[in-house]
Amino acid sequence: MINVAIDGPAGAGKSTISRAAADKLGFIYVDTGALYRSVGVYALRNGIDTKSREKLKEALPKIKVELGFKDGVQHVFLNGEDVSDEIRLPKSSMAASDVSAVPEVRSFLFDLQRNIAEKNNCIMDGRDIGTVVLPNADVKIFLTASPESRAMRRYKELSAKGAAVGYEEVLSDLKERDYNDSHRKIAPLKPAKDSITVDTTLLSLDESIEKITDIIREHM
Repeated sequence: MINVAIDGPAGAGKSTISRAAADKLGFIYVDTGALYRSVGVYALRNGIDTKSREKLKEALPKIKVELGFKDGVQHVFLNGEDVSDEIRLPKSSMAASDVSAVPEVRSFLFDLQRNIAEKNNCIMDGRDIGTVVLPNADVKIFLTASPESRAMRRYKELSAKGAAVGYEEVLSDLKERDYNDSHRKIAPLKPAKDSITVDTTLLSLDESIEKITDIIREHM
């Protein structure tokens, strides 16, 4: 199996670029951030403090997260309900950052991620794929862009879906999540030592997809 790990901060375009690259290569795409967002959504819906390790541990047996496909597009299911849109809201992003710092949550989702990688040629994106989840991945890429560029992309994405959010709010949330993700004790956001860094600040979406796909092909 060929495994590709793509890590990077929030709003870097990991999901969109990874999904498109996987489609071009005929690989399975795994959005690990969506899994953490789903746990965060469960906590928010049930009034659980997203920073409470004990409360989250108690909740895990009640949570079932699955990846599925509708019309060829990956969807995320939380206890059988499609939450693909809800997990993209800013509050879900912040909740995901909180719950991902809890060791038991990471362990809960770890086996699911590893099992998919063992059985499929896949592109998996997240915050610690190349450093923790798939340390022996065939290709490791650290995808990044300036905070302002990432915030504008996320703002346009949310606005297109009808979410009532402002650019400054998105930028503030993104910078806070950057800090939280890179300073957490468990699997902090950082490039793997053998990863290739790609900055997409000045690249269009198509250019970014082409660059990532070319890198993967070169190392296959």
